Amino acid sequence: MDGALYPPAPEHGAPPQYPIESVDNALKVLLLLGERPSLRLTDVSQYLGVASSTAHRLLAMLQFRGYVRQDAATRGYVPGPALDGLAMGVLRRLDVRARARPVLEKLNADLQETVHLGRLEGADVHFIDSIESSRALRVGGRLGRSIPAHCTSNGKALLAGLREAELHRLYPDEQLRQLTPHSIGTRTRLLEVLDEVRVRGFATSDEESEEGVSSLAVALPARHSPRLAVNASAPLSRLSPEVRQDVLDHLFAAVEEIDRLLL
Repeated sequence: MDGALYPPAPEHGAPPQYPIESVDNALKVLLLLGERPSLRLTDVSQYLGVASSTAHRLLAMLQFRGYVRQDAATRGYVPGPALDGLAMGVLRRLDVRARARPVLEKLNADLQETVHLGRLEGADVHFIDSIESSRALRVGGRLGRSIPAHCTSNGKALLAGLREAELHRLYPDEQLRQLTPHSIGTRTRLLEVLDEVRVRGFATSDEESEEGVSSLAVALPARHSPRLAVNASAPLSRLSPEVRQDVLDHLFAAVEEIDRLLL
């Protein structure tokens, strides 16, 4: 095999304890497709070091799932609609973060508290951006972390936008995982809290994901995909009723601005 023609697939971290060769081969094909405009059956066979029949079965499965399609004229394999959709989804999320960043920076400067931008991923909230407070006593940023949505203000603000049937699908069991003694512990209580969030238009978390930490969050309108919410997090001792109202005023203004930027 010519190493110049077929560079080795990149590796990130230690190999898995129980590797699945067929999955690895499928991922290698997709990586190779990212380097070339199209692939022939012989390309895939030689790259993977497998028989043509094995390469054909692999491509057939990728074609079935929409990750590749076969060009009718050349018979070569090119990116399919599922792969295009995945790429566009990633780019859209990166674009969302870039557009929202100046608003988050202003929010952080105005409040002098840690701010986050999060999206809902199943029953978790994933933090796609974070700017820490410059104060000595501050809440740490959560960039890149995923936390159970029902334990966070961001998550509850986003869950409140779902229908009850969707919530039951996400939370099939009555008992919920708790990160602290203050976390919501049952689905029944979560549904009650989400009703309150819908009425108020914002969500709170008081020591529900971390002891001593409080936060408030407002979700962007449901027309955006992925669903997004902005929060401000601070030590519980700093969030008096007056400060909370000021934080909320800034959060609503920030969400309105981000909403305009994403239209």
